[in-house]
Amino acid sequence: MAYDLIIIGTGPGGYVCAIRAAQLGLKVAVVEKRKTFGGTCLNIGCIPSKALLQASEKFHEAAHDLAGFGVIIDTPQLDLAAMMKHKDDTVAANVNGVGFLFKKNKIDSFFGTGTITAPGVVEVAASDGSTQKVEAKNIVIATGSDVVQLPGIAIDEKTIVSSTGALSLERVPKKLLIIGAGVIGLELGSVWGRLGAEVTIVEFLDRILLGTDAEVAKQFQRMLEKQGFHFHLGHKVIKVEKTAADLSVHIEPSTGGDATVLAADSVLVAIGRRPVTDGLGLEAVGVAQERGRVIIDDHFATNVPGIYAIGDVVRGPMLAHKAEDEGIAVAEILAGQHGHVNYGVIPSVVYTVPEIASVGATEEDLKAKGIAYKSGKFPFTANGRARAMRHTEGFVKILADAATDRVLGVHIIGAAAGELIAEACVLMEFGGSAEDLARTCHAHPTLSEAVREAALGVDKRSIHI
Repeated sequence: MAYDLIIIGTGPGGYVCAIRAAQLGLKVAVVEKRKTFGGTCLNIGCIPSKALLQASEKFHEAAHDLAGFGVIIDTPQLDLAAMMKHKDDTVAANVNGVGFLFKKNKIDSFFGTGTITAPGVVEVAASDGSTQKVEAKNIVIATGSDVVQLPGIAIDEKTIVSSTGALSLERVPKKLLIIGAGVIGLELGSVWGRLGAEVTIVEFLDRILLGTDAEVAKQFQRMLEKQGFHFHLGHKVIKVEKTAADLSVHIEPSTGGDATVLAADSVLVAIGRRPVTDGLGLEAVGVAQERGRVIIDDHFATNVPGIYAIGDVVRGPMLAHKAEDEGIAVAEILAGQHGHVNYGVIPSVVYTVPEIASVGATEEDLKAKGIAYKSGKFPFTANGRARAMRHTEGFVKILADAATDRVLGVHIIGAAAGELIAEACVLMEFGGSAEDLARTCHAHPTLSEAVREAALGVDKRSIHI
């Protein structure tokens, strides 16, 4: 049976692309190598990690924060198996939901590894060894990404783990060492740190969260240190040795120098992710790649007619919502519409406590480009709702063009930052100014008032500081 579109991969980019294409009247099929839909995000990434972040935050709150509200309870006990069940149930609900949506939209599913054998032809190799060919007018590659391995350090997903293994540890480590101070390392470190692990982070660079506004990252590191995190910045891991008792992690300064040995009973390798293109047959059909990523034009098309690519396998940040927007855009383009993604308004969130959320340019970006800007900043210590919640850490920072007042970037560190950033995204999508936001009435008392106050601060007229 010939299709209008075959999508290889059913992560956020792939499944959203499939649904949108079906809505637009295209006959769609998907190819998925896992037994369940949803890709890394739903199965072993975004969704299970957020389930554990939420559960561990509740545990920590019960142990340390409720007394401040006048709620006195006995010392809480951890049922790790029940917490993991919550994670697994959350994953199952989400992946089954995608399956339901596929049936609702009459999308056909093929389970197995997909290989493009020619333009318009995908060979699907099932786990039982059987193969079949599926044909379509167009193919979208949405195969996502996988963890980057550290040379010389073998991940066994038991004591030396990737993010996948770190989501399923059978016990709370006494000492957890994390290689990499990016989003994944800090989030998973937060999970196990709240549950009782001593967390140490080794980072090659001299800062955490590369790409995040430097002021935000600096303040966040201080907050994590207060939570018990230990940092070895500007260091690299040379080797990890397994002993009878634990793991010996050998580190040295990134620029060279004397080595130090750190003890741990679990090591998490979280140094980044790489595009998954192995086995797709891209070289054989002539699809151009650069540094492992598929090269596409402004309409998501590769150099081979009829083959498109989206998500983590192409340029841009490796974010699920970026992949979703690209999936919608390419589906609309294939249906004859004008799909588009505004890459200047792609938010990013770190789901720690406090949360970090950003959209648009950082101060470092604007300085590097020589763009004159104004900034407004408002602390959550001056926000009534934040005080009532006992979550007064952090601030909102808004960066606006010095001449036009158009908002160029918004950076939030604080409670519910991941929700608050949506207001900034809408404002920036419509080319709004700090003045537009400052003159918009916000409900009182809410955390969102801090966003408005930061906008007022761009013109040096915040009310509550």
